[in-house]
Amino acid sequence: VQLQACGGGLVQAGGSLRLSCAASGRTFSSHVMGWFRQDLGVEREFVAAIRWGAGTTYYADSVKGRFAISRDSAKNTVYLQMNNLKPEDTALYYCAKSVRGLFSKGSYDYWGQGTQVTVSS
Repeated sequence: VQLQACGGGLVQAGGSLRLSCAASGRTFSSHVMGWFRQDLGVEREFVAAIRWGAGTTYYADSVKGRFAISRDSAKNTVYLQMNNLKPEDTALYYCAKSVRGLFSKGSYDYWGQGTQVTVSS
């Protein structure tokens, strides 16, 4: 399984970005696709996740109401729409795939290479 993330960039506070993550291989309904982020000197943290089959979504409190995760089953791609971005959202964003968990990075088996999001104040 390979995950290819893209869509990061530099944006001013209040702006928007959409991240994409294309997965090779088949994604089954029992799988979970998630987004995590990691800034320098900080542990990688959960941002959002979606159950592939049901489409149920989950968010960290820090991004609720601003970020939206979605998937396109035909394209085997997961998206993260990020609105009203804040400087504290600056981080390297990773997509990941899990067959056994939701919120813990340890439960994700496959990781993309990361895409940088930088929000200027």
